Amino acid sequence: MHEMGIALEIIDIATASIPADLAGAKVARVNLQVGKLSAIVPDSLRFCFDIATKDTALEGAELVIDTRPVVAVCKGCGQRWTIDSPVFTCPECEGSDLILESGRELDITSIEIAEEEV
Repeated sequence: MHEMGIALEIIDIATASIPADLAGAKVARVNLQVGKLSAIVPDSLRFCFDIATKDTALEGAELVIDTRPVVAVCKGCGQRWTIDSPVFTCPECEGSDLILESGRELDITSIEIAEEEV
């Protein structure tokens, strides 16, 4: 399960992103974009994240995953479409020379720091 390795990297990145003047701050939410071709199972990643954040600044943080579709553009005719089947050919000209615009993402889009309790 490679999701555990990814969860650990997310934790490292988020922890390093906490500003020095907010030492001791807790992370409330981590927002991700995950492409459908990234071979990541969102529920497995959330499970691993919840386990791996124990005793860290991210313990209890919400992991929000925005799943991105596979979008392609045909180099031959310029057709742009969302791929929702295992067939990677242009629906217009049936060409197979294409550019993937999205679907491979694995990006942290934002990290939200919890407000300090008074």
